[in-house]
Amino acid sequence: MQGIIRKADVLIEALPYIKRFRGKTVVIKAGGSMMEDKKVISGIFQDIIFMSLVGIKPVIVHGGGPRITARMKESGLEAKFMDGLRVTDARTMKIVDETLDRTNKQIAIHINELGGKAKALCGKRDGIIKAKKLLHNGKDIGFVGRITSVNTRPILKTLEAGAIPIITPVARGSDGKAYNINADLAACDIAAALKAEKFVLITDTKGILKVEGDENTLIPTLRKKEAEGLIDKGVIRSGMIPKVKAVMSALSKGVRKTHIVDGRLSHAILLEIFTDRGIGTEIVK
Repeated sequence: MQGIIRKADVLIEALPYIKRFRGKTVVIKAGGSMMEDKKVISGIFQDIIFMSLVGIKPVIVHGGGPRITARMKESGLEAKFMDGLRVTDARTMKIVDETLDRTNKQIAIHINELGGKAKALCGKRDGIIKAKKLLHNGKDIGFVGRITSVNTRPILKTLEAGAIPIITPVARGSDGKAYNINADLAACDIAAALKAEKFVLITDTKGILKVEGDENTLIPTLRKKEAEGLIDKGVIRSGMIPKVKAVMSALSKGVRKTHIVDGRLSHAILLEIFTDRGIGTEIVK
């Protein structure tokens, strides 16, 4: 009986959050590394389906880094990165495009098999993301783009049909070429364009740590200026840099709440959205 009562208490605790966020948009960026763990990604998708069923409007933007790197290795290409951005020549861009498109369709199928309703959307093919060539610190890193505009119409149409949009971070340039967009940054601009209530980055780490590798040093809340200082000091580095810059950019563009959440924690998204418990790192203005 006590177990049944506890379950009821959980539902009652969630009720005010369901009322608060019903009808609101939440953009969720799912890291590519988690796509390889079926149990983890199934749990994340179940949380997202639950959100959709209670009237919240989840939008997923996904990466595919490990799969892209594996495909590059099979093709005899070496993966190179600069501050977390993949250096992308023409051969790599073809692999990025094909791999993300395949992953995109697999995610939609997976969500549908779990009882949800999802639609695969491509940032390039569906005209969602437009970009131009990015020069990183003045250096040409290939077919890597900087977003110039986001067309929300295909996303809103999908949401209006009661489906969860699944979006690839590939853009079309004004020159007609495809450009690789860092998925964290793509999710940030999509969240801003949709005027999202929340922007949640799902990762395979606890969040931002004061000491690398020591999860006991998790920083639960950071202000933008503090986060910038930690980047300058090298505390935030490598692949975490684009993530933190993405959430800071989302805040500056009007997104109300941003979070870096550990997707390995069971039902991390539900705990983040429907309770007051601290999960991962929240970055605020």
